[in-house]
Amino acid sequence: MQLSPVGLLIAGSATAAACLFPAAPAAAEPITVPGIGTFDLPHPPGLPPVPTPAPLPVPDPAPRLDTAPSLPPSPSTHGAQALAAAESKIGSPYVWGAAGPDAFDCSGLVRWAYQQVGVVVPRTTYDQLDGGHPVDRAHLQPGDLVLFNGAQHVGLYAGNGTVIHSPTTGQSVKQAPLDSMPFYAARRY
Repeated sequence: MQLSPVGLLIAGSATAAACLFPAAPAAAEPITVPGIGTFDLPHPPGLPPVPTPAPLPVPDPAPRLDTAPSLPPSPSTHGAQALAAAESKIGSPYVWGAAGPDAFDCSGLVRWAYQQVGVVVPRTTYDQLDGGHPVDRAHLQPGDLVLFNGAQHVGLYAGNGTVIHSPTTGQSVKQAPLDSMPFYAARRY
């Protein structure tokens, strides 16, 4: 590569300046970044050094959060009132797709009972499972929704290990033992 006359002049000037004028001493401060490493941070001449901040005071430790399981949700007064509404329909016939007031399928009974106390509960068992608050079987309260058989059936917990439900075609709304069907999940609205 051949330099032009101007290029030769610039290159010569830079070389002469490097030989004639000593470079300023390097000024750098080491800085350590935790987890990354230590680096030299250049410090331009004429600027005061960057002061090192004082360490922050260590705050008092935060109160320890309890890692024990949380308490079960409190009983729902709406649940007890909805249960009373469902109990008033014992003897009403099961009709698939019916949601009261004279005939019910399982999820229709639950929805109707809660409507009587001003609480909107979804129409189908699967939507009822998706709503509300999960409740452990050991913490069931009267009025809690109890889902059975992979959420294919639902009833209202009536206390003392029983449920009020609308079972199937040819039967009517009745009270039955909780263990008479395969428990799947429970919800509180």
